[in-house]
Amino acid sequence: MDFIFIDDMRVEAHVGIYPRERAARQALEISLTFGVPDEAARDDDIAKTIDYAEVIARIRTELAARHFNLLETLGEYVIGLMLDEFRAPWVKISIAKIGVAKGVRRVGVQIERSRT
Repeated sequence: MDFIFIDDMRVEAHVGIYPRERAARQALEISLTFGVPDEAARDDDIAKTIDYAEVIARIRTELAARHFNLLETLGEYVIGLMLDEFRAPWVKISIAKIGVAKGVRRVGVQIERSRT
């Protein structure tokens, strides 16, 4: 299996349970790795792979329109998009809030799922 990765994508999203988090969007860093069909490389055909530009645009659109209480739920939502809509066979996501605790650069989650 071949993989595509998107590393340290910055997005603004409504995520969190605390009042200060619910009041305004927060900066997040998302890193995503997902499996793609081997045929794309053999055939040099974008139609046989997952277009990372479409993935980025879709994630930005979805996160702008929703609120998530937990990073875990946000991560599962994005993984669901990748598995169901983009038909990725395997997905790994890392999501981090930036600067939310004093003396801590990032706090986040990492989730890995595959289609069964």
